[in-house]
Amino acid sequence: MIGKIAGRLEYRSTDHVLIDVRGVGYLVYVSERVMASLPRNGEAVALYTDLLVREDLMQLFGFTTLVEKEWHRLLMSVQGIGAKASLAILGALGADGVSRAIALGDWNAVAKAKGVGPKTAQRVIIELKDKAPGIMALGGSVTAATGDEVIEADPAPAPRATPQPASTAQADAMSALANLGYAPGDAASAVAQALGADPQADAGALIRAALKLLAPKG
Repeated sequence: MIGKIAGRLEYRSTDHVLIDVRGVGYLVYVSERVMASLPRNGEAVALYTDLLVREDLMQLFGFTTLVEKEWHRLLMSVQGIGAKASLAILGALGADGVSRAIALGDWNAVAKAKGVGPKTAQRVIIELKDKAPGIMALGGSVTAATGDEVIEADPAPAPRATPQPASTAQADAMSALANLGYAPGDAASAVAQALGADPQADAGALIRAALKLLAPKG
């Protein structure tokens, strides 16, 4: 299993890139969002990867974070979602957007991805609602892929991990709510709603807002 590629970006096409790793070129398929985040040709690049192996096909798919990679693997477990549809969903929403859509049951957001119809989008929400909290909780504990160590000549600066305050706050808030005894699905939905209302909220603010949403009505 090839889990990470780090080298020099040789060229890019509409849906894939070629990364040179010590003289070996790896063809890696990426979403539109990942493609837009990549450096210029000739610069250092690193991606987490997932290898798809079939009887007549072997393809690598690349992601900037482990959370995004895990979402890809989970999305492909849904009937009717293949690698292309998964990349389309991640390209349209990003990892955080997928988390919010599933936590809130917002299948319309998923259906905005190219090639994903309403029925398939609803299936994604239904099948992943109980599985999503585990990946959402990873948001605060992972960083972007980096890999400057593989460049041997005229090295360009390696991409640095970007801070993810929203993801960190979301993960911390979900952990706190779980410790208070709330079900993962309920906690994920409440935190997603709170984060949607205030994207800049820290963990404490998210916890307080989520607790209000989870409080018995009436």
